[in-house]
Amino acid sequence: MVVLALLTLASPGASAARAQTFDDAEVMRWYQQAAEQGDARAQYALGFIYAKGLGVARDDIEAMRWFRRAAEQGDADAQHALGLIYDEGRGVLQDDVEAVRWYRLAAEQGEPAAQVNLGLMYTEGTGVSQDDAEAVRWFRRAAERGFASAQLRLGAMYVGGRGVAQDDAEAVRWFRRAAEQGEALAQHALGLMYDEGRGVPQDAVEALRWYRRAAEQGHAGAQVVLGLMYDEGRGVAQNSVEAVLWFLRAAEQGEVLAQSSLGAMYAEGRGVRQDDGEAIRLFRQAAEQGETLAQLNLGAMYAKGRGVAQHDVQAYKWLALASSRRSERKSRDRAAKLWINPEVSRFSSFERKLRQRAVQLRNEVAARMTPAQIAEAQRLAREWIPGQ
Repeated sequence: MVVLALLTLASPGASAARAQTFDDAEVMRWYQQAAEQGDARAQYALGFIYAKGLGVARDDIEAMRWFRRAAEQGDADAQHALGLIYDEGRGVLQDDVEAVRWYRLAAEQGEPAAQVNLGLMYTEGTGVSQDDAEAVRWFRRAAERGFASAQLRLGAMYVGGRGVAQDDAEAVRWFRRAAEQGEALAQHALGLMYDEGRGVPQDAVEALRWYRRAAEQGHAGAQVVLGLMYDEGRGVAQNSVEAVLWFLRAAEQGEVLAQSSLGAMYAEGRGVRQDDGEAIRLFRQAAEQGETLAQLNLGAMYAKGRGVAQHDVQAYKWLALASSRRSERKSRDRAAKLWINPEVSRFSSFERKLRQRAVQLRNEVAARMTPAQIAEAQRLAREWIPGQ
């Protein structure tokens, strides 16, 4: 999986920065001439120009040609670029083994982005045998040089106890180092650690501070958690209007928990004008993607006929989905993305309560349904496919 894309490649230098304006053909001519004469940095710069389409038509094949010429001379940036190209399959057949080969050559020269990408290949077992300890070794090499992306991933390995002994305090140390450099994912992760009291004393105010820093950079997960904290008055004065604003920003990025939470605000008229129709739209949007709270609320709205025609079969279907093991797997996947152990997180406790409530409501609806209606609702639930 490519995490560090070509936009993050090291700049060829001050002259390359000038080249990116391309006010005249002379700069491009200079790069071309130097590259043809075998200058590896000029070759890398030319590859970068073609890869990004800076002043020329984007051309992955031409970019590949120049990156390869520089890489074969040992240029670490070009070697990393080749790894990315093989990883993504841009201008070549996608090839994980070849990607690993070029990442390794760059990583061994100390290129930190290549070290991170090589570590990721080891965590996933992509193009190489899966090996968390080896991933940790590469993440640590880049992290110790101050590379924020590596510090973030090293912290995640400590949270999960992957390749190292599980150690929340050490995870917090690495998350903090990355967060202080402005890494939004690390700011979110650090907020979660304070929120859960893992590796640090539980502190909702400090959690909110880090969530906000990530949210202000556009991190959707942090935006939805910030909305929840405003809605609950946790770590900050309760403010439904502010909660809606953060839910909206996250929902616009497709964050399903934000869509579901925003639907609840419309259903209850908190922070917004009460609107069952808008609530149904948002619940459905999130429910179709497998979000448990939205499925529960959509089922309840069908059961009561709020914002939609009352329909017990549809109510039972959504409540059955909300209470199912499929829902539990979805919630655990979401927790895993946050690097929080689902067994100890408040997140999983909340999900369990939702499933229990869904079972209760499903049984209440079933009590007024015929056997044929129940069978139809169960069939619809079995045949439901997320996203369709």
